Amino acid sequence: MINPFRDRPQGAFPRPGGESLFRVWGPNAARVELFVDGAPPVAMRRDPDGVFSALVPAAEGTRYRYRLDGRELPDPASRFQPEGAGGPSEVVGPWDGWSDSSWKGVPLRDAVFYELHVGTFTRDGTFEAIIPRLRELADLGVTMIELLPIAQFPGTRNWGYDGVFPCAAQSSYGGPAGLRRLVDAAHGAGLGICLDVVYNHLGPEGNYLQLWGPYFTEKYRTPWGSALNFDDADSDAVRELFIASALMWIDEFHVDALRLDAVHAIYDQSAYPFLRELADRVHERARELGREVLLVPESDLNDPRLVREPKAGGLGLDAHWSDDFHHSLHTLLTGETAGYYRDFGRVSDLASVLSSSYASAGRYSAHRRRRHGAPARDLEGWRLVVSAQNHDQIGNRMNGERLATLVGFDQLKLAAGTLLLSPFLPLLFMGEEWGDPAPFLYFVSHEDPALVDAVRKGRREEFASFGWKEEPPDPQAEGTFERSRPDPSLRERPRHAALLELHRELLRLRRTIPAFGPGSAGATRTRPSEESLTLLVWREEGASAAILGINFAAEERELRVTPGRGSWTLAIETADRRWEGPGGTAPARLEGGVEAAISFPPYSLAAWVREPAD
Repeated sequence: MINPFRDRPQGAFPRPGGESLFRVWGPNAARVELFVDGAPPVAMRRDPDGVFSALVPAAEGTRYRYRLDGRELPDPASRFQPEGAGGPSEVVGPWDGWSDSSWKGVPLRDAVFYELHVGTFTRDGTFEAIIPRLRELADLGVTMIELLPIAQFPGTRNWGYDGVFPCAAQSSYGGPAGLRRLVDAAHGAGLGICLDVVYNHLGPEGNYLQLWGPYFTEKYRTPWGSALNFDDADSDAVRELFIASALMWIDEFHVDALRLDAVHAIYDQSAYPFLRELADRVHERARELGREVLLVPESDLNDPRLVREPKAGGLGLDAHWSDDFHHSLHTLLTGETAGYYRDFGRVSDLASVLSSSYASAGRYSAHRRRRHGAPARDLEGWRLVVSAQNHDQIGNRMNGERLATLVGFDQLKLAAGTLLLSPFLPLLFMGEEWGDPAPFLYFVSHEDPALVDAVRKGRREEFASFGWKEEPPDPQAEGTFERSRPDPSLRERPRHAALLELHRELLRLRRTIPAFGPGSAGATRTRPSEESLTLLVWREEGASAAILGINFAAEERELRVTPGRGSWTLAIETADRRWEGPGGTAPARLEGGVEAAISFPPYSLAAWVREPAD
């Protein structure tokens, strides 16, 4: 299926000889003029589909605006907004500084995600400021850095989900030049780059798309208002802008993966839905480039069709963010059961996730007051991205608390082991690996006072279901943003250093022992006990096998384990003094067929691996 706008992408495209081709879709407009660096306006030619174009002298670095029926506006497909969301756009050309010609991407099974916010990860808050820290992330065992959204948003402080230019890298972070240098350096360090892209809505400030044409539809409503128009009249051009955005990040910025924000809020009932077309186009481009490019949607639907192959009725995406692992683990560690945690809190919930992908696979959800999810026992572990913490689960708390301030040190180690030895693709949130206590608060820097008041009011209302009564931190205050920076100097302190080293060792085990890596469908068995708050997990991958014992109780527990054939060697124990624990009690060896009564200290995990047969 060919989109009629595919061969007429929007934006400014420099040509040899100092000219640039400008193209913009504006079916609502009777007249569009182009202003280039103060030169007299140029009337653009309109084709029957509402695409306006002009070829004029304009080299890379030229700033320009459009005038739409008398109103001056930036380019909706701008590659760069050097003066911010409301300023002129700038012509961006190709970069000749790439040194990654041999880079082939990160295979999906090898993905270990590290989510970070560019503005708070370093003191400078820029793309290039991340470069000196790439080596430490590679040494940790991370393979893919996931950047929270970097599409241009108003102001300089924002999570990124208020972006209004889907093709422009945030100017205060360093713009397209800084992003390209970061990606190239990451590839040199053996790391991929995943961009979090938002194709379900645009931010409320600086959003000019609706002035150009029917970019939004009233057929559907989202939490942010009218839905983007992916299946209503004139939707072909809308779809093409966002697919072109994805391809641009891949072609012009060499990114390795796109995390698609909240695809449950992308509404499309067409026979060839936007997500399927996006997957087809991105994977086609990846094959042409000869490298891996991954699409990882976020969804709270527990719908395996997202990642099933089209021939099996799926959309053909690669893996998806899944919340059930986080919710199951979080409730066991914290005891919280308010809000969407209402459906969790049992050891059996986590056991169901580990053995069959979802806890809610068609069961009744008290939180939603209906059944939720679908069976997914056929999904391989590398089809799900899971976490013990991420920006949503931290930042959508009133005070942005991380696990490090909600639970004790032993529980942090337990969480790390449960996550990193799970059959899924793990994601760490910046600073999690050393137990950073800094909050990750919700922050913005809007210019419209009425919008700022609306955001404050919305945050208060959002927390009502959790029973949190106090006033949330002010999202607009610069101090809220500053408080959200992790402190890497903490890594020098004993407990933080031990936790960091534990993460490094867990990732080494995951990388070198197949039974600790991403799992095949149906290859994980569990035995939960609600009474003792314990969980036994058996994992197999080919000839490799492992046993994990987990104690979620605040008291010592005894687990009876009968290993399968062969000899089993202790691989790791979180209570070990090496990890600043009280001292390990797990036996160094287990023998197949012989029941062992094993004592587990409070909040601890131990794992054994079967030795290879001679």
